[in-house]
Amino acid sequence: MDITLPSKGKLLIAEPSIIGDISFNRAVILLAEYNENGSVGFILNKPLEFKLKDFIPEVTSDLPVYNGGPVEQDNLYFIHCVPDLIPDSINISEGIYWGGDFDTILRLLKTNRLQKNHIRFFLGYSGWEKDQLIRELELQTWVVQHNVYNGNIIKKPGLNFWKEKMMELGGDYSLWSNAPENPNLN
Repeated sequence: MDITLPSKGKLLIAEPSIIGDISFNRAVILLAEYNENGSVGFILNKPLEFKLKDFIPEVTSDLPVYNGGPVEQDNLYFIHCVPDLIPDSINISEGIYWGGDFDTILRLLKTNRLQKNHIRFFLGYSGWEKDQLIRELELQTWVVQHNVYNGNIIKKPGLNFWKEKMMELGGDYSLWSNAPENPNLN
């Protein structure tokens, strides 16, 4: 298998060997930022039991909220594919953005102009200090893949995404796709 280096917009797929780490076990992460100072990403496949309206009372939206990672879990973050509607968005890669003017998002939600396939919300984010992610890659903690979905990644269902990526990787990874999350239950 070719080793792909991390960069902004790529996906990190947790190796099956990550066991016991609640945040990263079976995680698929979109890297929103990658530079010489560190990295920021959002876990795409760990929906929480909360809806957006649970955190923002003035919003009636039932949009799901995902666990973005273990850093700053008291803050709400978001990625989206509608930069023309949300000013001050930061481009991640083709068709996918993060951040932007939150007051605009509130207005768009109240008028139902933002739909589930436009935006995804996260509590917290995943972060790595300078060179930390490279060290983790050297320890074979992650597989790096191109984001072939671009902005459509927001539409990807959460729970089965890791399993899907294991099947795509093939070989021994395919075997792990059906393994129980906790090997002690096998």
